Amino acid sequence: MKRLKFTCMVVLICFGANAQYNKGVVLEPILKTDTTSIGQKIVYPNFANDEVSIVKVILPPGKSTGWHKHVFPVFAYVLQGTLTVEIENTKALQFPANSSFSEVINTLHNGVNNGKEDVILIAFFMGEKGKPLSVH
Repeated sequence: MKRLKFTCMVVLICFGANAQYNKGVVLEPILKTDTTSIGQKIVYPNFANDEVSIVKVILPPGKSTGWHKHVFPVFAYVLQGTLTVEIENTKALQFPANSSFSEVINTLHNGVNNGKEDVILIAFFMGEKGKPLSVH
C-alpha cells in the first residue's frame, strides 16, 4: 500500500501538478510506462520494508556493469553518453543521453559503454531495506 501511495504521488507530481505550481514552472514528463523496456508488466513486490534508492551510475568507456538482474522495478535516466543494455537471449537495447527506461525484472542483463565518454545515469531502485540492488 505504501508503494501505491508513493507511485500515485510521483504520477501526480510529474503529470498532473502543473496547476499546483506558480505560473512559469514547467514539468516535463520523462517516463510514463506500465512495462519494462522489453514489455514485461511492472509489478511492485510486497516487501515488509520498502526502500527507494536513487544512485548516480558512472560507466567509463569500455566498461560494463557485469551480468546481473533486479527482483524489483528499477527506472533510469541517461544524463550523458549512450548506454547499451545486453539482455539474455535477446537483442541489445540502446539508450542515448536524455532518454529514460524501465529496467528488465528477473532477467539477466549487462549495461555496456561502447562510447568514448563516460555514460552517466541516475537509477531509481524500488527495493527493500537491507537487500542488494541487484543479483549477480
